[in-house]
Amino acid sequence: MHRVRSIRRLAAAAAASALLVLTAGGHAAADREVAVDWTSAVQHLRTAAAGNPAAVAAVDRLIASQQWQGLKNSALPAQPFQIPAQSDIGRGAGAGVYGSGIALDTDGFRMGFFGGPGTISPNQAGAKMEVIWYNLSNGRSATELLSEHNDVPVDTTIRSRVLDTGPGMIVAAVYGSLWHRWSVPVSEANPDGFQYQLGTISIPSFGAVYN
Repeated sequence: MHRVRSIRRLAAAAAASALLVLTAGGHAAADREVAVDWTSAVQHLRTAAAGNPAAVAAVDRLIASQQWQGLKNSALPAQPFQIPAQSDIGRGAGAGVYGSGIALDTDGFRMGFFGGPGTISPNQAGAKMEVIWYNLSNGRSATELLSEHNDVPVDTTIRSRVLDTGPGMIVAAVYGSLWHRWSVPVSEANPDGFQYQLGTISIPSFGAVYN
């Protein structure tokens, strides 16, 4: 139980740290927040996923969940997606809420993810976290790998490269798997002093962002 509480505290600290660091640049764009036709948005994202089996499966799970029903406005860069991800490990205490996609606009427009138990492991061998996005304003779309992460306490996100989405309303879903780790006593089972756990998203984090 103590380990679970510690994991929850680490996850909460990571999420809070991500928002504290990343929301600093979001307030100037507050006038760009607009209403979204969520049903149309998720269908456009499903069309963009065609030909990519993993993306199609992820968006289909999102559609089946109906979680966007009742949502209102878009988010702004440096705010988390409106719908958090669900995974098989949740935040470390069993399946459930896992974390959230996020749009960043500091050194260029990027998509990212934060959440899960502990922190993001610097070694992501065997895991693959991706984001599929569609720009409702210009029809551009792509699937991007989330792979950029610095192994320092203040970096609580894993991010895409800088994206050329063009301006406008962008809908996106983050799906896949991600390794997490947290400190434990050094032992034969944990020679580097870390416990590792792989999280696999069941329902992707989904949101609409005005770039």
